[in-house]
Amino acid sequence: MKALKIIFGRLGWIILAAIVEIYITISIFNWFGEQAKWIETALRLLSIVIVLAIIKNSRHLSSDIGWILIIIAFPVPGTVLYLSLGANMFISKTHRLIKESEENSARYYIQNEEVLKELEESSPEFKGQFHYISRYAGYPFYRNTGFDYYSLGDEGYPVMLEELKKAKKFIFLEYFIIEEGQMWNGILEILEEKVKQGVEVRVMYDDLGSFFTLSGSYAQDLEKKGIKCLPFNRINPVLSVILNHRDHRKIMVIDGKVAFSGGINLADEYINVKQRFGHWKDNVIRITGEAVWSYTVMFLTHWNALRNEDYTFLSFKAEPLPGKPDGYIAPYGETPLDNEIVAQNIYMSILNQANRYCYIYTPYLIIDTEMINALILSAKSGVDVRIITPGIPDKKMVYRITKSYYRQLIEGGVRIVEYTPGFVHSKVFVADDIIATVGTVNLDYRSLYLHFENGTYLYNSKKIPEIRKDLEEAIAAGHEVTLKEASRGLIREFLLGILRLFAPLM
Repeated sequence: MKALKIIFGRLGWIILAAIVEIYITISIFNWFGEQAKWIETALRLLSIVIVLAIIKNSRHLSSDIGWILIIIAFPVPGTVLYLSLGANMFISKTHRLIKESEENSARYYIQNEEVLKELEESSPEFKGQFHYISRYAGYPFYRNTGFDYYSLGDEGYPVMLEELKKAKKFIFLEYFIIEEGQMWNGILEILEEKVKQGVEVRVMYDDLGSFFTLSGSYAQDLEKKGIKCLPFNRINPVLSVILNHRDHRKIMVIDGKVAFSGGINLADEYINVKQRFGHWKDNVIRITGEAVWSYTVMFLTHWNALRNEDYTFLSFKAEPLPGKPDGYIAPYGETPLDNEIVAQNIYMSILNQANRYCYIYTPYLIIDTEMINALILSAKSGVDVRIITPGIPDKKMVYRITKSYYRQLIEGGVRIVEYTPGFVHSKVFVADDIIATVGTVNLDYRSLYLHFENGTYLYNSKKIPEIRKDLEEAIAAGHEVTLKEASRGLIREFLLGILRLFAPLM
């Protein structure tokens, strides 16, 4: 039954169309007959030029090594594939619309100079981090007047429902995965009621992330209920780089006054109603105050890129809920459509500035040499660096690659703890009880280089120790990996080394 559904369903048509596309490409090549030899020679020469260009222009060679190997091993098909994807990237309408929307939205991120000056004068040792996030990445700092950290999706979900029930004007949802079940149905029931009350509801989900959880017509089904819905970056069979750039963000904005983010998607395993890989360890962060505006702008940027309907974003700006100042906060986004790796730079800045400890949650550990060196250097500098990874994996191949980094990191002084009860899906850095970031960014190539992501940078809040406590409890429930356990035989190390070469393409 499942096989028939795939064959005659949306996936089947996409596979068929992709096969036809490959067949047509081969047929065109064969059609040239004798001229094909000259074309092949030209492509082989071009492959050398491309490899040299990648090496010369790459800012992160570790992430580009997969392409280099493919082009060297298979000069003709590798070069054709690289050129095809690059050309599609250049002419992609989706790429152009998102880039334009990002550029137009930059004017809505306005830094209060008084706040930044106050922040830099009070903590000159962190001035570089503040300057980078605000001035270069373009995400303003606000006085934190309210955030709550929930160490499990189970704890955050009821709060999300209560806030949704209070909505008066609008509700925005942007998630990688939505799946029908207890969690989503509980939210949907409120959304339907709010639409009847005149509240504007917009739902955006990633088309690939929800490919196997929602039907191809699900957006139309929600539209019939009065809920505006947009599948982000629709999957189609035409090869294109932009199809590889997924919307991995998790954003909920209510009336411009409350925002939620964190690691959870909208599916039952994220609140442990359904158990797939043991206990699901995830988190939710609730934000109030001026900082909600940055999340409103992030959502509207993607929405208007693909469904342009807002002349101005300012109509969605609300008077922030009052609260007592407690440190500073800066929601930030990550886009693969520029040359800046905001999330990784923030992670590395936290590592470089840590003095006592830096604890990290990540479900996947597939990192480049820069991040490896930063982790080890921090540990060698006397910082207690601990990374918490899953004890039960959701993707076995990725888990094997994750474990391949253990020995090198442990030898460098980094401590690795596997969360024995189940799967860790949280993405958190916390250091010295003064800095933390909670968001959607995994320590892997996809999150750091390929996906649209988001995070919340927190500084000098009295609640940051609550985040540290959550990680300490996970460490206590887990198993610290020893160097002996991380060591493998020569053959396994060789095979894992090959896998790691192609990790950026996975």
